[in-house]
Amino acid sequence: MANLKGILDSIRKIMWQDTGLNGDAQRIEQLGWMLFLKIFSDKDKELEVIKDDYESPIPAEFHWDEWAGDDEGITGDELQVFVDQKLFPTLRNLKVGMSEDLANQRALLVREVFEGNNNYMKSGINLRKVLNKLNEIDFNIAKDRHAFGELYETILKELQSAGKSGEFYTPRAITEFICEMIDPQLGEKVLDPSCGTGGYLTAAVEHLRKQANSVEDIESIAKNIIGWEYKPLPYLLATTNLILHDIEVPNISFRDSLDQPLSAYTEKNRVNVILANPPFGGIVANNNEKNFPQNYRTKESADLFLVLMVHLLKNGGRAGIVLPDGSLTGDGIKQRVRQKLLEDCNLHTIIRLPNSVFQPYAGVSTNLLFFTKGEPTKDIWYYEHRLPEGQKAYSKTKPLLLKEFAPIKKWWKKREESDISWKVDIQTIIDRNYDLDIKNPVKVEEEIEHSSEELMKMLESSFAESNKLLNQLKEAIK
Repeated sequence: MANLKGILDSIRKIMWQDTGLNGDAQRIEQLGWMLFLKIFSDKDKELEVIKDDYESPIPAEFHWDEWAGDDEGITGDELQVFVDQKLFPTLRNLKVGMSEDLANQRALLVREVFEGNNNYMKSGINLRKVLNKLNEIDFNIAKDRHAFGELYETILKELQSAGKSGEFYTPRAITEFICEMIDPQLGEKVLDPSCGTGGYLTAAVEHLRKQANSVEDIESIAKNIIGWEYKPLPYLLATTNLILHDIEVPNISFRDSLDQPLSAYTEKNRVNVILANPPFGGIVANNNEKNFPQNYRTKESADLFLVLMVHLLKNGGRAGIVLPDGSLTGDGIKQRVRQKLLEDCNLHTIIRLPNSVFQPYAGVSTNLLFFTKGEPTKDIWYYEHRLPEGQKAYSKTKPLLLKEFAPIKKWWKKREESDISWKVDIQTIIDRNYDLDIKNPVKVEEEIEHSSEELMKMLESSFAESNKLLNQLKEAIK
């Protein structure tokens, strides 16, 4: 088996030397399209052997083996011109028909990936060096592909600290925990309407694959795992992620989930399971809030996604999602959105997370919400997840780990109130104007975490009080 980590480290070093690449997000996008095309081309070779009627949708001269596969092939300016002026324009404009055959589906996949992504490298020599390193990996060898799938997760994790791109990545511990608690079953439709890099989708694929006993079961997984993503970089990364998890044609749509009226989503669009970390803190674009009923119109993306997700669930459908504290409280439209959630669904569990889970991208406190559609909420169980003993915050070097959820999994089956778990009845919540931001009733004051802004205000207040006392003392001395 190839030394995959060594190959990836070498590629990083080459990319750092290229003047066209600026920061993690661009480097990951650059590696992303190259990886996608290499994996796609390797799969094409396999499909042409095992399927008599399959023909690659990529024209022969643009197939990986023709321009990239020969380590002694074109390089320097010739390679740079080929990629920028021939490869990208051709793949962005691949002809796509109306048929549902495999070649046509794969052609659409290639076109959508290349329509939104770019070649940033400015040195054809460096480009050739990266291609040669990728040629050391054969993605048709199952062991290499699966091992690289694990390594790919570390590449995606680097987005967490890549500025705004951090919004596309949800820590693996969260995606796996939520998926395990929701427990999708074979034949159920599973949707992530803001799928980012595909973390929830791959968690669902692996969860369902453990239940599969036949080729038909495997094929149903590919069809029923659905993602929507409207930004080119995460769309590319999610597509590659699913291909690495043996999904030939990922069922991911390159689109904005909020771009059509709520009423356009009918029963045929509804799903059994939703796993999601909807974008929060963002402002909705293109006046898409007008696609929602008047009493739910807001520019806050997380609130609109919550309305959409409730609408998209079938009766009896289950959801596990991430929401910030800001979505649990507030009046006006926010209150009406929460009321809809509690009246249409049984919001049975809220896991409260420390505010450093998504750092360095975001330092806000977040929550995991679990609900089932079709019956109103009667009681909500809260569970406060605390940092490991001796740890002050999560960080890049000390991230949230799946094993930390073990006590919650144990509590989940036999729920009892304790110093970290409590139950609130619906009448209490109604009396609070549907405010769900309910703190731990037994938490002592010393344990309460404060944001930097709160600490500065407390310090400022303390200084003001000290100055006041000092001035009084000066007057008394006079």
